[in-house]
Amino acid sequence: MATYDVNPAAVTHARKLIDARQYVLDSDWGQVQPRAEAENAFLERHSWDDYAAWHLGLTEGASDGTKARYAFVYGDLRRVHRSGLIACVYRASEWRHKAVELAAHDLLQRLDQMAGID
Repeated sequence: MATYDVNPAAVTHARKLIDARQYVLDSDWGQVQPRAEAENAFLERHSWDDYAAWHLGLTEGASDGTKARYAFVYGDLRRVHRSGLIACVYRASEWRHKAVELAAHDLLQRLDQMAGID
């Protein structure tokens, strides 16, 4: 099983987006999560650092500048999705990636607070 480090740049990016209210509260993550074609199009116009900022996990041992390096996407490459953060919490906890789980949980709490969700 792969192991992951938390991507601090992604946490910072997500916080900035949440604070700027660049989020979607209600979405079907299975329908809105970025597919390979969307990721490839994003990478044609942006850097790997920009791509990395959308992923809460960094795969240990994988090379920078490869899709294999980045895991736990939390948005649609434009906005944070609450459902994406929930998916990150769920997947990370399911596979016992505690640091990523807690980072996603903290971001979810921040989003809920900003959105006025009790």
